[in-house]
This record gives sequence, C-alpha cells and structure tokens, in this order.
Amino acid sequence: MPIDRRRFIKSSSLALAATALDWRSLLAQGIRGAQTQQPDVLVLVRGTIGTFTGQGGTIGWHIDKKSVVVVDSQYPASAKTCLDAVNARTASRPLDYLVNTHHHADHTGGNPIFRPAAKKILAQVNVPRLQMEAAARAAQAAQPGQPPQPEQVVADTTFEKTWSASVGDEKMSLRYYGPAHTGGDSVVTFEKANVAHVGDLVFNRRHPYIDRPGGASIANWMKVLDGTVADHDNGTIYIFGHAGPNFPATGGKADLLYMRDYCSALLDFVRGEMKAGKPKEVIIKITDPLKGFPDHGPLVERVLTAAYEELA
Repeated sequence: MPIDRRRFIKSSSLALAATALDWRSLLAQGIRGAQTQQPDVLVLVRGTIGTFTGQGGTIGWHIDKKSVVVVDSQYPASAKTCLDAVNARTASRPLDYLVNTHHHADHTGGNPIFRPAAKKILAQVNVPRLQMEAAARAAQAAQPGQPPQPEQVVADTTFEKTWSASVGDEKMSLRYYGPAHTGGDSVVTFEKANVAHVGDLVFNRRHPYIDRPGGASIANWMKVLDGTVADHDNGTIYIFGHAGPNFPATGGKADLLYMRDYCSALLDFVRGEMKAGKPKEVIIKITDPLKGFPDHGPLVERVLTAAYEELA
C-alpha cells in the first residue's frame, strides 16, 4: 500500500527517536556499569609491592611475573576479597609464600582461606605456639552458646632470627629482633623495592595493643624499632599493621622513631605515677592524652595496664 510523504516523515521521525532512546539507554547502562564496577583493592606502594586494607592488620603483597607473596591474612571474609584480587592479577598462580608477621587473629585468621593457594606459610618460630595458646585462651573464656573458635591454620615453615630467599626478581628477608608487640614479630623486607612490612610494630598515631600474655615488652619494643631503622635506609617505605583515623598505613623512618618515643613516654608516665604513690586502679583510669602525642587521643586502660604490669 502506498505511503504519503507526511506519514513517511512522521514514521521516520518516530524510528529515529526510538533509536536515540535505545542509544541513550545503552549509554546509561554502560555508565551505570562503570559506576558499579569494583575498584582494584590492591594498592601499589613501590615496585612490585603493595597493600590491601580490609578488616584487620594491613596486608602486604608482592606480585611479579615469576612469584606471588602475601604478608598477613586478616580475617576470612577480607582474606577472600584479597585472594580474589590477587588471583585476578596473576591468573590464579599459587602463592610462593603467605607470611604471618605475628600470631594475632587479625593477621592469621584468614590463613584457612589462603592455605590451599599457598605453597608455604612462613613465620617466626614462636608464632605457631603463640597462635594456638591464644586460641586456647579464647576458647576457655568463651561464654556458653557462643560459636566455636575458628579453625587455626599455623605456619609450616619457621625461622628463629633471620630468613631470606629470592621471590621472582625480588629478594625477601625476614628478621626477628626480639619481644616487642608480641614474642614473635617479624620485619619483612623486600630489598629491591626497599619496602618493609613491620606488622604491628607500628600503630601509626593510635594506641597500640600490647600483648603481655603473648610475650610483649614495651622496653624492648623501643630497641626493636631502633634496630629496624638501623638496618634500613632513609628511603625505605614501611607498611604498618594499623593506623589511626586520617593517618596512612605506610610511612618512613620518622614514623618508626615516633612510635619508639611513644613507648618511652608511656613507660615514663606510668613510672612517674607509680613513684607518686598512685595505685594501679587509679593509674589505669587516667584519660589525659599522653604528653607529646596528641594524635593518639585520650589514654586508654589497655596500654596503661600493660605498662603498669611491665614496670611492676
């Protein structure tokens, strides 16, 4: 049936409008897709070394064409997120090493997630024992009706004082300087990139956890930080286990020395309160900020208790 010019123009305009709407719809879908696409959670620090921040202590990683290393594992949920991101970069190559800087659950709780992907789990020799002892204490303190304690997967490869090996084109070295945050803290250095993961030896501008049952020593912590600085150069980037609000989980030499000075000031303060005759129950309730360390906020009972018990 013949179509007149007016009807042709009208139908053509409607078709063009529909095409435009389809194009805008597709474009909008593309924009929405781009907006909802998950960002890369692996943040590069330098060279082949980077960080992952999720739930718990900062994870470090090394990825090159020949090797994969992950330092610390956080908790199971965030461990899976990290492992998925690592696998996406590496086509699911096995990890040469999963390193635990120490035994705390926010650094080892994700070990069961990484275990099938890791050839070896590496830690200082005290860490497996401390991890199992901490789990046993937690189980003993659990209230009736609470869920059972999570599975404990401990390191299968350990060292006493020092350890080193090539990982692809990098060289990774570990050193134990003695008791500090716990009785098994490792400093993990990637020598070519000049990046060192110090675990919980540094709580950047926040009050630390001082694990006395796990072998901590505030006095020796200061020596450990001095030793770490002495064994690295002024250009070393350090990855910290934790950081305060609005502070980064990486930094330099000055941040380690600041942490050392915090430990010294904490001991000096509590020592002075003890010499003034104040009892423990009074000292541990002090909330005034530690002089010289305003970024940490008010003092908290856990650090005052640890300092008091160490000095007592």
